[in-house]
Amino acid sequence: MKQAGMTAIGLIWRGAAPRAKAAFAALSVLLLLGTGGAEGALAAGENPSPEIQAEIAGLITKNRKKKKEAAVSLAKRGDPMLLSLLLALREGSLYVWNAGGADPEVVIGGDAVKRGDQEFIPLFTAYGKTPLLNPKGEPVFAPADQLGEVRAGRLIRRAIRPYISSLRSSAQLISADPNLRRAAATRMARLGDPNLIPILQKALASEPHWLGRHAFEEAIALIELKSPNAPIRRSAARKLGEIGSLNSILDLKTLAGAVKGSPGDKDPDVRRAAALAVESIESYQSWTSFIDTLFRGASLGSILLLMALGLAIVFGLMGVINMAHGELMMIGAYATFIVQGLFIAYLPESMFGFYFIMALPAAFAVSALVGYAMEISIIRHLYGRPLETLLTTWGISLVLQQAVRQVFGAQNVDVKAPAWLSGGYHLLVGVQFPYNRLFIIGLAVVCVAGTYLFLFRSWAGMRIRAVTQNRGMSTCLGVPSRRVDARTFALGAGLAGLAGAALSQVGNVGPDLGQNYIVDSFMVVVTGGVGKLMGTIVAGVGIGGMNKMLEPAMGAVFGKVVILILVILFLQRRPEGLFATRARGA
Repeated sequence: MKQAGMTAIGLIWRGAAPRAKAAFAALSVLLLLGTGGAEGALAAGENPSPEIQAEIAGLITKNRKKKKEAAVSLAKRGDPMLLSLLLALREGSLYVWNAGGADPEVVIGGDAVKRGDQEFIPLFTAYGKTPLLNPKGEPVFAPADQLGEVRAGRLIRRAIRPYISSLRSSAQLISADPNLRRAAATRMARLGDPNLIPILQKALASEPHWLGRHAFEEAIALIELKSPNAPIRRSAARKLGEIGSLNSILDLKTLAGAVKGSPGDKDPDVRRAAALAVESIESYQSWTSFIDTLFRGASLGSILLLMALGLAIVFGLMGVINMAHGELMMIGAYATFIVQGLFIAYLPESMFGFYFIMALPAAFAVSALVGYAMEISIIRHLYGRPLETLLTTWGISLVLQQAVRQVFGAQNVDVKAPAWLSGGYHLLVGVQFPYNRLFIIGLAVVCVAGTYLFLFRSWAGMRIRAVTQNRGMSTCLGVPSRRVDARTFALGAGLAGLAGAALSQVGNVGPDLGQNYIVDSFMVVVTGGVGKLMGTIVAGVGIGGMNKMLEPAMGAVFGKVVILILVILFLQRRPEGLFATRARGA
């Protein structure tokens, strides 16, 4: 990418006006530093040590033996700033440049640029591959005939080949991407080469992110754990225990003699330090596992709450057993998929991240419209007849499923998460909260708050509660009960559509999406108390947390069976649910 950037710079530079050249030079340097990744972004301004300078100068000699010694010595240093030099030496883009009679300088050349009949090559420093600039701050392009190639024979290329692969990993230690830096530290720890410790220590000193510092400290300690020096191994074991290194548990157990068939370390102090480190890491692991279980329980509870919130209005307030509620969620998920397709087809790629923001109101509107059509055409004729309502809505669910299969196909569709919902927040080492799950929790809070304010703090909500509590009296007072019924059913359907849009970010979107959650939704509503918003909240969070607590020990299927049995036993004891509706006795 960097060489392609230099080619573009050369083509533009040839026809640039003199006044524009200074500004263009600064822009080109920023471009090169921005696209240079590990080699250029963090290396600017860093000078090599005198020993490295001497070895780089040794590449110019005509003595093949000394040139090979200099190349191998540079490769053995493991310095990631030398990776570009070794690659250029292997590929034939390393040159000797004599600028205006000065001492010869080893430089790296980029892609050649033609100016008329002559070729010019952009020049980079041999250490770190940063662009060379003239006194005016302009990038340097040297005529190709003024550069002498530093040739590397077959023996030199073969000698430096084993070191280049390890240098690629060490070069990622200074990458702008923190994930690449951590991955590189993990790979270097597996190599176990003590020569890599100074490189890791240097990277540790400049690492800005706490998770990266942990990865570097862990890599250094894992390498030192294999040292022939017993005090170093003991110190490394203590360090791994202090930082809670989850990746070192097997190595520490081997040293402690806790692995079957392993006698442990020959030094008793090392065995003792390793055993204490294992205890510390296991204690930390149980603590992080507890936090992770709580978060996953809250996440699942939020999903159940989003699904059950609309059902709590339709079933709890209106008394309609809507078996098509899951399909209304499915419609919201497919509405998200359609909005995503529109953004991909008609808007630039830079706008893709906003598609999910637009998909939320679209999912609500489409599901609410379908729910409104269901109520005015079929549901309103079945009030007071629960069995007929159940069978009818079940039939509607089958019709909606088949309609989706006809339009979108029977296979699941791909709904991509926007960039701002990718990744997660690292609370602790080994504990990551995915952004999409955090968003769902926040969306559930917003939906619950909005539903509460609408039902209990608005004129329309007061009408809904009046109709559900005493339809006859409300009608006598001038409340249009049929219109209120349709709007209430549309509200519950719209909330189901929001749940479907949220579910599209954490699961598969297909025709069977609603069937996977409808039983859980009814279970939450019934357990919390029919018509009780607070009961729905408590039941959703409680059932979600219990599910994630039982799942590791019993499995997903058997865990759900246990929860269903517990809910049945609870309803036998308390049929009105967690929050019973108060009524006057006869």
